[in-house]
Amino acid sequence: MNTFRTTVLLAVLTALLVWAGDLMGGRQGALIALIFAGGMNFFSYWFSDKMVIAMYQGQEITANDDPELYGIVQDLAQRAGLPMPRVYILPQDTPNAFATGRNRQHAAVAVTQGIRRILTKRELAGVLGHELTHVINRDILVSTIAATLAGAISYLAYMAQWAMIFGAGRDRDRDEGGGGVFGLLFMMIVAPLAAMLIQMAVSRSREYGADDGGAKITGDPLALASALRKLQMASENIPLQVNEATANATAHLFIVNPLTLGGLRTLF
Repeated sequence: MNTFRTTVLLAVLTALLVWAGDLMGGRQGALIALIFAGGMNFFSYWFSDKMVIAMYQGQEITANDDPELYGIVQDLAQRAGLPMPRVYILPQDTPNAFATGRNRQHAAVAVTQGIRRILTKRELAGVLGHELTHVINRDILVSTIAATLAGAISYLAYMAQWAMIFGAGRDRDRDEGGGGVFGLLFMMIVAPLAAMLIQMAVSRSREYGADDGGAKITGDPLALASALRKLQMASENIPLQVNEATANATAHLFIVNPLTLGGLRTLF
């Protein structure tokens, strides 16, 4: 099922990129966007985990760097019958965590410095069990590809804003009888919204399953419940310190949404 979802996701986001390219540069822009989308699809599949980790300046750790964290992941991976994933620390103060990677053999789990400060060892194990369940259920490929391609679409919207400032679209208005500037305005509004809707459609549907699986791996469901309460309260007080495009594109990866909900986001 996740293979089908991934294929559909790639197709829809590719179509969005090509459409955005056409609005910005006509047929030539659409061709450039198609080439760009092909490259993004390739790199999203093979390198999406590294790309997302790099967005948050994550540093890989070993057992010598953080014996407690590494040991928890190692123990849970053994219980779940998983290969040992790579473990990363993110420098952000907001307490959160996510898993990424294209399959079980190339998985990674990342936690922020903030989560290390506020959770007990039991609670941290509950969170990491949740994330490893995403690896088991093969949710991580779909979510990570959604993050990288939705981010690309969001950046195109920012490019459209700058294009408007410098007069892009006016030549197309003259050549095609109008619509160039309107097209750019339309893309600035609709493209990031469409990317957000797509990533939300594939994001939170598996969270309850991950909660259940994480509780079974750890054998301590109350620890996960306690951790989620702490994380929800703390994330509302300590916002995610990254640029808006990155935050919007990757928020669905985290165990707790790091963004303040408002507007359309509250529908999800």
